[in-house]
Formats: sequence, C-alpha cells, structure tokens
Amino acid sequence: MATVEYYGTGKRKSSTARVRILPGTGQVVINKRDLNDYFRNEAQRTVVRYPLSVTENVGKFDIRVIVNGGGTSGQAGAIRLGIARALLQFNSELRPRLKKAGLLTRDSRIKERKKYGQKGARKRFQFSKR
Repeated sequence: MATVEYYGTGKRKSSTARVRILPGTGQVVINKRDLNDYFRNEAQRTVVRYPLSVTENVGKFDIRVIVNGGGTSGQAGAIRLGIARALLQFNSELRPRLKKAGLLTRDSRIKERKKYGQKGARKRFQFSKR
C-alpha cells in the first residue's frame, strides 16, 4: 500500500525548499539530516515547526525537505512556506487559520542588485568636492 504524500514549494530570499509531508510520527528531515542537526538555532527550528503548531498537526506528519540556496534564515522561511502549502494540499479547510497567521504569503523581499557607478545597491563612492 502506497502512503499518500502532500507536496509544497517554498521560497524566501534566494532559498528554495521542496517539502513533502507524509502521515507519520513527526520526524523532520532536511537534506537527509535531522532538524536539530540542520538548524542549530532554536528560533529557526521554531519557524519551521510554526505551521504545524498553528494547525494543531504537531507529531502527525513526517516531513522530508530538500532545500538549497541562501543562508539558514532564508532556508527556514522557505521551509515554513513549503510546509504551509503542503498542509493546504492535505486539507483545504486549514486555509483560514494559515492565512490569519500569515503563513501563505510569499515574502517577496530579496537582495537589491548592485548598480554601476556605485559601491553597492545604495551606497555611493566617496564624494570629493575639491
């Protein structure tokens, strides 16, 4: 018997997370590593678990994630969005709760590009009057 799995994609900054949730015991595996090994920071682990706690599904799903690009904070945000979208695929009645918690909104803030004739995106080269 094949188990049913639900899929969600999350993006944040330059990170992309492909999330699969399967009915299980609450195990979270990110890039073939345990959640606690992958994210050393407790705040980031909380960010990842947040969609499950909002929908009261803690310990009901095994989560498999493949994430790449960006840093740890962006990756945690991408995984959070991916889990929220996968939960929505599992049960569309969870939408109001997820929406109220702001978990279905893609955070569009990305790094601004460096412009020519400048030191960075906004910073200018030093101005000399004389």
